[in-house]
Amino acid sequence: MSDLPTDESPPVLIADAEEVLTGAALILREARLAEDKPGVYRMIGEGDEVLYVGKAKSLKKRILQYAQGRVHAQRIARMVYLTRSMVIVRTQTEGEALLLEARLIKALKPRYNVLLRDDKSFAEILVRKDHEAAQITKHRGAHSIKGEYFGPFASTGAVNRTLDTLQRAFLLRTCTDSVYASRTRPCMLHQIRRCSAPCTGEISLEDYNGLVGQAEAFLKGRSRMVIDDLTKRMMQASDDMDFEKAAHLRDRVRSLNHVSMTSSIGIGETEADVFAVVSEGGAACVQSIFFRAGQNWGDRAYFPRVPDSGEEADSGEGEILDAFLGQFYQDRPVPKLILVSHPLSEPDLMMEALSLRAGRKVEIHCPKRGEKADAVAHALNNARAALGRRMAEHSAQTRLLKGVAEIFELPGPPNRIEIYDNSHLGGTHAVGGMVVAGPEGFMKGQYRKFTIRDLDKMKAGDDYAMMREVFRRRFLRLKNRADDATEEEGFGRPDLVLVDGGQGQLDAVLEVMNELGMTDIKIIGVAKGPDRDAGMERFFMPGRDPFMMEPKSPVLYYLQRLRDEAHRYAIGANRQKRDAAITKNPLDEIEGIGPRKKRALLAAFGSGREVGKARMEDLRKVEGINEALAQRIYDFFHGA
Repeated sequence: MSDLPTDESPPVLIADAEEVLTGAALILREARLAEDKPGVYRMIGEGDEVLYVGKAKSLKKRILQYAQGRVHAQRIARMVYLTRSMVIVRTQTEGEALLLEARLIKALKPRYNVLLRDDKSFAEILVRKDHEAAQITKHRGAHSIKGEYFGPFASTGAVNRTLDTLQRAFLLRTCTDSVYASRTRPCMLHQIRRCSAPCTGEISLEDYNGLVGQAEAFLKGRSRMVIDDLTKRMMQASDDMDFEKAAHLRDRVRSLNHVSMTSSIGIGETEADVFAVVSEGGAACVQSIFFRAGQNWGDRAYFPRVPDSGEEADSGEGEILDAFLGQFYQDRPVPKLILVSHPLSEPDLMMEALSLRAGRKVEIHCPKRGEKADAVAHALNNARAALGRRMAEHSAQTRLLKGVAEIFELPGPPNRIEIYDNSHLGGTHAVGGMVVAGPEGFMKGQYRKFTIRDLDKMKAGDDYAMMREVFRRRFLRLKNRADDATEEEGFGRPDLVLVDGGQGQLDAVLEVMNELGMTDIKIIGVAKGPDRDAGMERFFMPGRDPFMMEPKSPVLYYLQRLRDEAHRYAIGANRQKRDAAITKNPLDEIEGIGPRKKRALLAAFGSGREVGKARMEDLRKVEGINEALAQRIYDFFHGA
């Protein structure tokens, strides 16, 4: 995967044994100690920085190549020069070495490896099986809920469109368990034929499970079978002169046919991923397209970090794909077929590693003709367009950051800007939001929210106290973990901090920073103008009079975007807390009350609050509530 010299170069002589070896001399010593076995090696620089992670069929031969001293690409030569130590790990097979290499690159993020930076989890569709009536819902993250998972979908929009179709075609419930348990009559979704209402018995659980099975078959690629079955039932209903049922089945068939026609992939496969890579000027774009169940489930552009030690990067497209695929499939399902735009350096090894990861055979092709080649060409065109847009945006972003550095008297363009805002409603559900931006725009994976903990000790709506708490928690963590608080954790060291507010908010956070002894971080207060007019913002800096910018300044527009994004994020976090508080039912906290008994109590009294007001004799009258449980419910609400 790396540009390495040949074995023909003369070896570098080892220095005296008592000398501290570095660079090529150290690597040569490690090569002589290494075994002629497969494994993974790490190049370590100053301060234990991991410079590079590589894999090898023969550790001895591969490591020896780094010490030859000739024919190195510039970045490899620089990496060798910076090496201060090495860590070598043996594996049983080269395939295992490839998987370990990808895992370590993802965890350690070495400077000289191609790195997949956009690591956000994909959205999936989950058919939950931990309830008597399966719920269909959107899901992200670990597969910790019992059920069937279908994905990946490249975007939330693709998931929402598919969920909409499944609702129309299969009438599956999307409501939460608490809403399901509290229903006494069908909701609006049943009225508009988007749900079969198993919650109120409008459909038997047996028939509902039949609908669930049809939806799963459709998502697994057996769409033609499902459509044919619905069509036969539609014709039978028409023959029986049950025209209302026939019309309903007709609408379901239309929905499924629409998806099949508009999302058909045309590459002769029900499960495949397509990857196309373009690199230019030290930047790269990998365009992905996901095909599942005979449908296009969306596409996404990735911009992996290409190593660059100051000179123009020299990573080829095949090398970029090698590194990308190994990292991409670390925690994602591997399809049966992967189509690529450029040949991999070791395709057989990659297929072996991914087959080992998937537990079945995985094929990788670089098609030259036919429908598969057309799909790759389509992805390649999208990659070129996406990289062009990215480079244009990056150029504009660089100019803006230079302007920010000039206005706020920074030594250079900031690589990390943190923006803070608080949100609350009458002093309740208070939350602080941290938004992060840099040379490549908003870094959404770095956003953090802080639930305000000391509300009881501060006045309602005390924005200064809230901001002090947020800064104390955030920067105390940075101070305590100065050696390992990384960008990937979301707590790297900022070059510039913007606080939504004027002199009061600025003084509050400066007080905290002085306490922590972190006075070298530039902090700016951004106060909204009169009547919150955009363009009239005032900026507050320590040791400088408040000032305003030219209303039409591009830098001012950029700072407004940063401030507005922090405001949006904080408000969203506050709204989530309020929604969670509203939907929380006290009955969920009482041991022995499951969905059926909860539903019976809500049907009898109307709400959890009314259950709390009920007398013991009234509780005992509810179906399924015995005397012991009635006593437990009564004690819960009355503090016994």
